[in-house]
Amino acid sequence: MTAAGVELAQLERTALNCCAVPPWIIASADFNTDPLPLELQGVRHFNRRLFAQLDGEPLPERRGQIFHEYLQVKFALHLWNEHRGKARSSLRNSYVRFLQGWGVDSNGIEGAVLKGWVQSRFGIYPTYHRGVLRLKGGEDDARFAYDRMRGSAKTNAIYEQLDLLYEFCQYELQRRWAERATLTLYRGTNDPEEHPVRAREGRRMCVRINNLVSFTADRERAWEFGSTVWQSTIAASKIVFFSGLLPTSLLSGEAEYMVVGGDYWVQELWY
Repeated sequence: MTAAGVELAQLERTALNCCAVPPWIIASADFNTDPLPLELQGVRHFNRRLFAQLDGEPLPERRGQIFHEYLQVKFALHLWNEHRGKARSSLRNSYVRFLQGWGVDSNGIEGAVLKGWVQSRFGIYPTYHRGVLRLKGGEDDARFAYDRMRGSAKTNAIYEQLDLLYEFCQYELQRRWAERATLTLYRGTNDPEEHPVRAREGRRMCVRINNLVSFTADRERAWEFGSTVWQSTIAASKIVFFSGLLPTSLLSGEAEYMVVGGDYWVQELWY
């Protein structure tokens, strides 16, 4: 492990998060094959009426609409529709805008906010945002902090909105595929050499992935995103969002999964 890798591991050994599971365990490669359930403290308890309402709805599409309508009211997003100017700008930067922004450019302002949220809630540090992050100052680190602050300032309690999104995602995974503790997903990349390698076993290697990354369930589609494609086992409890979670009228996508990062064993595939 490199000096940077050792320093990152030490940070995660002492980092705080909002889960009952320590950051260094969540970030470990073993977590992906032998996962534990994760829950953001207090989120379901303080929004129990939402989840009670979801329990009574059999249709996934309608559950997604119920979730969106709940956030509209809880964070007063529905009131912003009646105003112009800055209020409407805030509406455009609700959780839906951040998901859309991530799909366009994960290194944009929306991506910085999402990575900052993962660090805050799971205690896993980002390693890349428009450049390699050194975690102790530097131009790229300052740019990441600036983007994160700019994005967070444009909406109403975006971290709390994302908390609910994660818990809703976990609820839906349990509701739809309760028997699946892990998934096999694929990731295309053009810069595999930029991911720190922890260990190697033949064609498999353990690499450090950014604290929030996109995978796909479609092996062929993964080639559209990079010249190198990795196959990996993903813990369901590390999935923040997946295509089909929300109504198509809000957000479209094709087999994408947004996943909390850390160390992952990956196998390079041949086309």
